[in-house]
Amino acid sequence: MSTVKESVDVEVPVRTAYNQWTQFEEFPQFMEGVEEVRQLDDKHNHWTTKIGGVRREFDTEIVDQLADDRITWRVVEGDVRQRGTVRFQELDPTHTRVELTMDVEPSGVAEKSADLLGVLDRRIKGDMRRFKDYIEHRGGETGAWRGRIRPDEPGSPLI
Repeated sequence: MSTVKESVDVEVPVRTAYNQWTQFEEFPQFMEGVEEVRQLDDKHNHWTTKIGGVRREFDTEIVDQLADDRITWRVVEGDVRQRGTVRFQELDPTHTRVELTMDVEPSGVAEKSADLLGVLDRRIKGDMRRFKDYIEHRGGETGAWRGRIRPDEPGSPLI
């Protein structure tokens, strides 16, 4: 399993950065290879990706979410193995650090080779830069979900 960690400082308040990140269906606007994200309920999303010509569909579950602080997820269905956390840190009233940490297990020869060559690291770095551009140029979030998901709730164990 490979761990990727990337952060970006955005020129928006922590609430704005966090609120935008909760709008999962907007991810194709700034995440390379993400074709669609459908929010199934407060905890579950269905993803369709196409990376290097390989299309994958999988479902994720949010296992911990605290407004303006963090969102932690894991894949629960599909042929993708990944989990991660995005954290939000207020730098000052108008600047926020967004830090993404992901554990990804590449499957197949092509994905394992791409991982060894650092393709995943570069893609995540690009996604974070595009998020920065997206949120700063919008001037505000497209929506928000401010609910709390606790890791100890049934069906939400941290892995």
